[in-house]
Amino acid sequence: MEALTQTVSSAIQSSDYTALSLVFTSQWQSLGQGEQRTLAAHFIKSAVADASNNTFFPKAFQSPTILSVITATLAHLPPIVEGAADNTLRQLLFDYKVNEEDDYSTAARILSGVRMESNDESSVYYMTPLERCDVFVKVAECYLEEDLTVEAEGAVTKAGNIIENSGIKFAKNDDENENDAYDDGNDNNNAAKNKTDEQTMTLLLRYKSTYARILDANRKFLPAATKYHDLSTAYLYTDAIDEDDLLVMLGKAITCAILSPNSAQRQRVLGLVYKDERLQQLDSIPEFQSHSSILTKMYLNRIVQKQELEQFESSLADHQKAIMADGLTIVERGVLEHNMVAVSHLYTSIYLEKLGELLGVIDGEKAEKVAAKMITDGSLRGSIDEMEGLLYFQPAAKDESSLLRWDETITSFCGQLNKVTDAVRAS
Repeated sequence: MEALTQTVSSAIQSSDYTALSLVFTSQWQSLGQGEQRTLAAHFIKSAVADASNNTFFPKAFQSPTILSVITATLAHLPPIVEGAADNTLRQLLFDYKVNEEDDYSTAARILSGVRMESNDESSVYYMTPLERCDVFVKVAECYLEEDLTVEAEGAVTKAGNIIENSGIKFAKNDDENENDAYDDGNDNNNAAKNKTDEQTMTLLLRYKSTYARILDANRKFLPAATKYHDLSTAYLYTDAIDEDDLLVMLGKAITCAILSPNSAQRQRVLGLVYKDERLQQLDSIPEFQSHSSILTKMYLNRIVQKQELEQFESSLADHQKAIMADGLTIVERGVLEHNMVAVSHLYTSIYLEKLGELLGVIDGEKAEKVAAKMITDGSLRGSIDEMEGLLYFQPAAKDESSLLRWDETITSFCGQLNKVTDAVRAS
């Protein structure tokens, strides 16, 4: 055992990959499990220590031989490696895979194996809630880079649980009186607190962004729209994010809201974005040039013509262009349901053939199927006379109209509250 330990140390110093491979493939097979763990820990601790001089890592990561050695040793570790060297190795390899090879899924799997202790602060593996949350957010971000949404959702869910259980939340840092309450006269302590607040803010924004992207990728467009709009208002909490990036988030919120199935909640989200003073600024971004006009028509229950969708459709991601079981794309279905409701505000009845012509995207038979589905799920009030080929619209009940007015009042109040908040911040 001592001879193998010396061989490993010497091979690391001389970057002898062949010798290391020989030790961890054939030679250590004669050792017991306890000795294998000890030797594996010795390799990782020595290699990580040597990495500070850049003589072994990261160059060794280029060798498939050493990667096999790393895989073998990480799978045969004792309960504790001095200084949590195995976690350090995983972080080094993660950084290399991301920055040098763009191999995000492998990087995510490597980082997922980091050992994290949440209770015993004396443990070498102890991590604060922020540190543990950061690990899972990084893992989720990497999986999303390769469209592995299932794996990304699992990681971001773990991050969300940590945030919820530890009480991590946004803290507005522009209130001078609040800052004074924390001012203990120690500049070093205050600087450390501000740095912690900034790190918390950045982490929460990354988490929210990742969560929104996962909802979007899973075609849960309505909750994704809400999350994107929430992110677009991050200026209420920090000045560290570029205004153009916030506008992009606002544009994505509109995209997801337009793609969402027709519902009262969707109308509330449309209203929230419609009343955002930054809406017209999206016209300056090529990707979102058509968004404000389409959103306005949808919120005001006006019919959206097919030709108006061309530029909007060109801005969609592949998963947003999927064709549904009824042969319609997601955007066609969303706009069709909206137009159906818009028509109900203009007519008391309409022939199905005329309806299909008016909607501009389907024939009368498909118009009937969509109308029937919307009537069944309650998103459209009406009835169909199949003999006459007529669709009859029923006016909203008085209590439903009152509810819609209440929703609009709440939306307006939220918009005004944002304006007041901005004014307070500016003063």
